[in-house]
Amino acid sequence: MPADRLLLIIEDDAAFARTLGRSFERRGYTVLLAASQEEAAQHLQQHRPGYAVVDLKLGGNASGLACVQMLHAHDEDMLIVVLTGFASITTAVEAIKLGACQYLAKPSNTDDIEAAFGHVAGVSEVELPARATSIKTLEWERIHEVLVDTDFNISETARRLGMHRRTLARKLEKQRVK
Repeated sequence: MPADRLLLIIEDDAAFARTLGRSFERRGYTVLLAASQEEAAQHLQQHRPGYAVVDLKLGGNASGLACVQMLHAHDEDMLIVVLTGFASITTAVEAIKLGACQYLAKPSNTDDIEAAFGHVAGVSEVELPARATSIKTLEWERIHEVLVDTDFNISETARRLGMHRRTLARKLEKQRVK
């Protein structure tokens, strides 16, 4: 298989991985799917992908950053894009340091990911957002990050956030503010 069109997708959400894989196959890529770092390592023993899409949070509290590090060590020229539903400056910086060419927040589509493969590091013509992220959006994202960390346990999430459980429940009932 030619490495220039061979794509490795490391994503623990099987439905999302299949959908993304089919979309890339329609664009002429050969796609390999892995749900964990171990599965990805097995693919690397037999194949030499030129591209990789890595989910930042894999099942069982596994980090996609370890996958990025492994992929980059395997092939420094591999173009790696990190996808996450929990974007943060810290993880973005770490992903780039470890060898990712781009870091995208979900939801991202195939066009976004393919454009990210063409991203050149250090380009000064980066599009800046029209406005800063609101406090309500930041709060919403933090609440959901802690919810995931606690396996959606409302009481434990409220305790970790230092708020009353009913207050958290009210906040979760509201629609997301953008």
